[in-house]
Amino acid sequence: MHLLVLSDQAGGGKLLVPALEFLDHTLQSAPLTPASLVPASDVDLLLIDATGDLAAASHLCRVMAAGGRDFPVVVVVDDGALAALKAAWGFDDWLLPRAQPAEVETRLRLAVERTRGQRRRHAATVGELSIDEDTYVVRLRGTPLDLTYREFELLKYLAANPGRVFTRGQLLREVWGYDYYGGTRTVDVHIRRLRAKLGPEHEQLIGTVRGVGYKLQSEASPGSRGRP
Repeated sequence: MHLLVLSDQAGGGKLLVPALEFLDHTLQSAPLTPASLVPASDVDLLLIDATGDLAAASHLCRVMAAGGRDFPVVVVVDDGALAALKAAWGFDDWLLPRAQPAEVETRLRLAVERTRGQRRRHAATVGELSIDEDTYVVRLRGTPLDLTYREFELLKYLAANPGRVFTRGQLLREVWGYDYYGGTRTVDVHIRRLRAKLGPEHEQLIGTVRGVGYKLQSEASPGSRGRP
């Protein structure tokens, strides 16, 4: 892993967390300032030194959380300052400076795996259809589709459970919400619009199960569409 350590201590990451000396990771050190985050695009994990300036560490964590990131943030903190840590900082995990190599390796690895898992959940792929809920972009064979907010939410919900059949009532509750007073016919209208935007070649990605409801399928089955 490529680790970026933000600390004002001389000696960098191996002085901050001595166990890193025994682990096979690439370490890069930078001052404890927001400017150090600019060249962090190829980083797998960020270590923030909170053993000295807690306010600066808290600020950096919040900057990272607000700006969005593709890698986890782990705070290194003395046991005497653990009570000062708050979930609102937006970090993923914390470490004591004198943690043993096995614990350090496990915490770093799990933090990276959790972040990658979250990233996968935010981008669903069904067949040639990809749905990115972070950017609200749906692509079919790489081409973006022009969807309304509700069309996106409906397609995203179906894609989260490919092959599963949902009744109109279920879709209305989950996508429109319990406070929506319209009838289930609005689901049929949105399904028709989605199919039109998918085009004749791909409209059967949204299948109709007669008398039940709708499902999203990776490959269209003959006769699966039917009428809404």
